[in-house]
Amino acid sequence: MEQIKYIIKERTEKIVLPKTLGFGQIFTDHIFEMDYTKDKGWHNPTIKPLENLQMHPAMSVIHYGQSIFEGLKAFKTINDEIVIFRPDVHIQRLNNSARRICMPEVDVDFALEALKELVAIDSDWIPANRGEALYIRPFMFGTDPALGVRPSFDYKLVFLLSPVGAYYPEGFKPVKILIQDDYVRAVRKGLGECKTSANYAASLLAAQEASKKGYTQVLWLDGVEQKYLEEVGTMNIFVQFKDEITTPKLSGSILPGVTRRSVIQILKEWGMNVTERAISIDEVISAYDKGSLVGLFGTGTAAIISSIGWLTYKNKNMAFNNGQPGELDLKLFNELTSIHRREKEDTHNWLFKVEKKAVEVE
Repeated sequence: MEQIKYIIKERTEKIVLPKTLGFGQIFTDHIFEMDYTKDKGWHNPTIKPLENLQMHPAMSVIHYGQSIFEGLKAFKTINDEIVIFRPDVHIQRLNNSARRICMPEVDVDFALEALKELVAIDSDWIPANRGEALYIRPFMFGTDPALGVRPSFDYKLVFLLSPVGAYYPEGFKPVKILIQDDYVRAVRKGLGECKTSANYAASLLAAQEASKKGYTQVLWLDGVEQKYLEEVGTMNIFVQFKDEITTPKLSGSILPGVTRRSVIQILKEWGMNVTERAISIDEVISAYDKGSLVGLFGTGTAAIISSIGWLTYKNKNMAFNNGQPGELDLKLFNELTSIHRREKEDTHNWLFKVEKKAVEVE
């Protein structure tokens, strides 16, 4: 693999981040780009100033949707270190998506090095408050300027950075979820296990309709029987019964979340009964009526843990904890955010440290 080329923008003024960062609205000075062609493979890795992409009107991604992405975060610790949470697993998942969409895989070690270099260069953009982070969006898309349904021959990989605020700026609050059975997001053996743009496009209408009714997000049922819980639009789902904490098993239609994976490991270490299995909506409603359903929560990169305070399916309205966060939900949220900031020891080696590196300005 070629050495990374650096084209660094010299900043003359200090970076001052707004008090309210929001999510994905502000971008740092630089991006990483790398190109793929059939004859050269991956080449021309470059860290350069942020600029618009040049796109031919016939570029294959526009017409045939060959696009994948990831989402992960870098944090400032209480010791002013810079760390990235589980980037190796995220790059491996990017490669899993690439294989399914007929795209070239990237070398994991090289991608990790490029990622750490980019974060180091734009490290002044990382907010320091608890719950804030530098969101990292790697994405890959087909670039062939040709019409015709086939995999692209050429691709571009980009790493984009965005400082983001705390998902719960006013405190950890439960969300309101609508279970959707008018539409399906994905089916087994389809694209559900991939982080591809098509899955998110398929979810937009249902999410929009749920928002109009006052719900935060949609919980999808399986695409065949419309009977089993799958995932929420931006997170995996966990169900806490009195004697079991369970999450839908990965059947090919559910994204294998990195936070999901981390939570399962933490819960097992806490000695809790954690399972991965099929969970029907009938089982959830029955448990709620019997009083054996403690609650539900979601896991994902953006919110980390989302406590679910209200759940609606058809005409059945279910409320949990009097609108307050679940005890376990809050405990998991605090555990993970404490690991992010090294307030607790990272016993799993989930944090990748970023070292600042001096590079010449062109």
